[in-house]
Amino acid sequence: MTDRTRIALLLLPALLVLGGLFLTGLGLTLLRSFRYLPALGMTDSDLAAYAAILASPGFLASLGLSLWIATASTFLSALLALGAALLMRQSFPGRALISFLVQLNLTVPHVVGAIGILYLLSQSGAFARLAHAGGLIAGPADFPALVNDPFAIGIILLYVWKEVPFITLILLANLQTLGEDHESVARSLGATRWQAFRHVLLPMLAPGLAAASALVFAFAFGAYEVPLVLGQHAPKALPVLAWQAWTDTDLTLRPEAMAMAIVIATIGLALLAIVARGLRQGGHDAR
Repeated sequence: MTDRTRIALLLLPALLVLGGLFLTGLGLTLLRSFRYLPALGMTDSDLAAYAAILASPGFLASLGLSLWIATASTFLSALLALGAALLMRQSFPGRALISFLVQLNLTVPHVVGAIGILYLLSQSGAFARLAHAGGLIAGPADFPALVNDPFAIGIILLYVWKEVPFITLILLANLQTLGEDHESVARSLGATRWQAFRHVLLPMLAPGLAAASALVFAFAFGAYEVPLVLGQHAPKALPVLAWQAWTDTDLTLRPEAMAMAIVIATIGLALLAIVARGLRQGGHDAR
């Protein structure tokens, strides 16, 4: 029995439980998005819920906003995490403290961080009052709109703050596995530090960076609690629309909520599948 087979057998019970719960939930959501809810007297499946959300005037705007939030958060997080990992790879005073703070950040729930951003960066928050007290602005209302703003700056800042440590730790683990031999060989052959990074180290880190970034994108695209706290009233992020439709007192909106959830899940799963396929192809090309 190979090591890969042994690991697969050890993970099989957990995978069966988690996979079963995930697939069951996804299947029920898909079924209800087709307006099959016997408890509400809906037994004739159709695509009316999907037609309704596509015809809704705010759906495409909400979808675009969610894509913007996820894309900007992922790009900035990946870029900053790459720099942080390369920095923390070195030995310098205070490295242990920074490493501790990075790991501590992972324990803070997203919604707690969102409330902190709200109290700090809103136009009635701590920074606005400090700027007013220091004479930098005429009043707290003159503070830049970083929360509940049309560009979702507060949401993106929260996701970047939370996801940079996550990607950083993954990259640090990859760097420890790779060591410095490959870069040393490149430098000994005449490559500059930048060339060694660009043509040797970065391609070796790319699979881990791509996988971590895909997870961050899927999470930022599908989470509703942070956009609910920090987002503007219109347009709302797509997960917020789905949550509001699900919690609405009009139970006939449940299929539309499920349809929006399926759209969110489909985009997230499609991205993960594309990244997984790219990683497999990259592995085959490397061999």
